Amino acid sequence: MSSCFQIRLIQAEGPSETFTARPEQSVLQAALQAGASMLSSCRNGTCRACVRQLLEGEIAYRIEWPGLSREEKAAGWILPCVAEARSDLLLAPVRGKD
Repeated sequence: MSSCFQIRLIQAEGPSETFTARPEQSVLQAALQAGASMLSSCRNGTCRACVRQLLEGEIAYRIEWPGLSREEKAAGWILPCVAEARSDLLLAPVRGKD
């Protein structure tokens, strides 16, 4: 397993942002540490403020079933506050956020 992964955030407005995440670090923690723009609130998988669509890559969750429906998970939606990168990631925003 790589010691760090590259995360690229496509923003709704403005240029995309790229930062590095360690495997044991949530994607949100890595974004905030790097100064990347990502909405958040609860940081425990319930409020859904940070929801993003995973376009490329693989994640693992810190909790068994985060606040997403089965259909949302199947469509690639993730909660970066409780997701850890397992590869390089490409994330798109919810339209109208970020």
